[in-house]
Amino acid sequence: MSGVTAQSGGNVFLIGSGIYDITGPAGEITMMGFAVSEQKTAGIHMRLRSRAFVIGDGTRRVVFVSADLGQLFQSVKLKVSEKIAANAELAQYYNTKNVLLSATHTHSGPGGYSGYFLYDATVNGFVKQNFDAIVEGIYQSILRAHNNVKPGRILVNEGTLEGVGGNRAVEAYNNNPAAERARYEGITDKTMTLLKLVGLDGEEIGMVNWYAVHPDSIGPGNKLISGDNKGWASYLFEKDKGADYLASKTFVAAFAQSNAGDVTPNIGFGQAPPDLTFEKNKSLENATLKQYNKAKELYNGATRELTGSVDFRHEWVDMRTLYVASAGTTTCAAGMGASFSAGSPYDNPSPSPLFPNGTTVDSVQWSEGAGKAALFQLLGGVFAFAWPATSDAAYKQCHAEKPVLIPTGVAGLNINGPTMTPQIMPLQVLKIGNLAIVAVPTEVTTMAGRRLEDTVKTELASVGVDTAVIAGLSNSYASYLATREEYALQWYEGACTQFGPNELAAFQQEYARLSRAIVSGADVAAGPTPEDVTDQTVDLTPKVVLDDKPLDKDFGSVITQPAASYARGSLVTVQYWGGHPNNNLQTQGSFLAVEKLVNGAWVAIAWDWDPETTYRWERSGISYSKITITWDTKNAAAGTYRIRHKGHWKSGWTGQISPYEGVSASFTVL
Repeated sequence: MSGVTAQSGGNVFLIGSGIYDITGPAGEITMMGFAVSEQKTAGIHMRLRSRAFVIGDGTRRVVFVSADLGQLFQSVKLKVSEKIAANAELAQYYNTKNVLLSATHTHSGPGGYSGYFLYDATVNGFVKQNFDAIVEGIYQSILRAHNNVKPGRILVNEGTLEGVGGNRAVEAYNNNPAAERARYEGITDKTMTLLKLVGLDGEEIGMVNWYAVHPDSIGPGNKLISGDNKGWASYLFEKDKGADYLASKTFVAAFAQSNAGDVTPNIGFGQAPPDLTFEKNKSLENATLKQYNKAKELYNGATRELTGSVDFRHEWVDMRTLYVASAGTTTCAAGMGASFSAGSPYDNPSPSPLFPNGTTVDSVQWSEGAGKAALFQLLGGVFAFAWPATSDAAYKQCHAEKPVLIPTGVAGLNINGPTMTPQIMPLQVLKIGNLAIVAVPTEVTTMAGRRLEDTVKTELASVGVDTAVIAGLSNSYASYLATREEYALQWYEGACTQFGPNELAAFQQEYARLSRAIVSGADVAAGPTPEDVTDQTVDLTPKVVLDDKPLDKDFGSVITQPAASYARGSLVTVQYWGGHPNNNLQTQGSFLAVEKLVNGAWVAIAWDWDPETTYRWERSGISYSKITITWDTKNAAAGTYRIRHKGHWKSGWTGQISPYEGVSASFTVL
């Protein structure tokens, strides 16, 4: 890399992109997002990816990662940082301070990778296999981006995208000051901000955009792993550019998350269905195609270049005791409010609605006794030890309107263990020329995001920053971030604002401080590094004991063959005797391949990451697995095809895991 140069403070940057597979266990692991314990993985619709971008100015570098995950938990950031530190080459350039990891917030990926009880509880524990796949995949994407660094330019473009999301908490949003609301045309943030990365030699390196909408167009009835609307939009953009997911260097397109805390794609479409096709799921079609088409428009029309220096600041902040000067008080040890149990009424209603949205300390539905009784009804005596914390007068007063249902900041599974959620938060600002990226470890509501952007742009204006974006769900996860006015109503998002009524003011204070340090060139104290909790976890999820199949069959044997021929647009279905998908995740591979006969040779033309295919696993009896593969031929050319399945099976005698393959009979598409 020594021969690569850039103009510090100019318009030539060092830029590189990388992408890697982070798909976790595709069988029997509860998905992260809807908190529905019955929503367990049972196959793959599309693989999940980590998309990394390295940007430098010759003096400093930053890394931005957008990962197809429900959340980006703190333990993941810590472990990725450890892996970077252990690589002598990477450690010269990157560390916790200048690496930003952000989740898209898909609700169709396996969970159990937090290490903190509240987020792993519905999954039945910490799933190390999933955690390791995510950490390694993110690390590999960063390594690839680093290895692909070359001089280039970054073009920025912005536009308004209508009709994708609606505000699911209008009542709370309308409690913000009328004068402030009047500054904006809509009750959601409709701006898409896009970066186009191009080498000086003209090579198209990548694209990243930020747009605020939840990727929960696919509802909790779905059991196939998928990137939802943002993951699918990335796939479409990358396919346009000829991206090769198995190559170490290829075009990368990230549809990153922004201030989407109160923005649903489902208003106007009803409750999100489990369907994975545009024909049956209009919310999925609308959110995917509109984001994709807008990104294409902005990408193709981008002419304005980013110019200026690259810089960053990062700190760890103990949110239990942070003094907020504008409020004259401190933030609070975390707590989840009563309305947390209600979920969002439009797209994520709770499976256990103990209290309705809008429940405050003055609501007739609320009393400490009612809260305790509700939790006992739901969870038995698990939280009995924790309840006295809500009786503490100072703790209750700190949370103001919020009646704390679960005191996550003062209670853990055991007296010496970690709290239920992390209390030390990573706050970070990246500056790339005249763009600022505000990394927020929460789901940020529309107005909260607008205030944070204004704060950072104001502080960085003197060094040329005129554009700011929120990178939501970054580096850690502390549920939601609502404004003080939204918090007062205790709608779902306010009830999930963990650190009390002044959390947004606290964040604004700290992001302003980080921004001023960039302007002045001053260092910022690292703050208290949080503990690694991954060695204190419990895993009660199902494990593969053995795989078996009928005596007269082999692993990979076909149960149901395809028909001899299909009209274009038909669905091809093949079923196999197979093994459990958790035996081997097929990382950077595929459980299936659709093969076409070309000049006498079979050539793979579709895999399990292509949305026209599905890979489904189901248990048959005690230890048999049936694998069902489908292929939608609507985009297929006429020809002869077959379907190959790859997997692994586990011996009950030796525990050895062995590969197998199965191939269907050939068929024609007319």
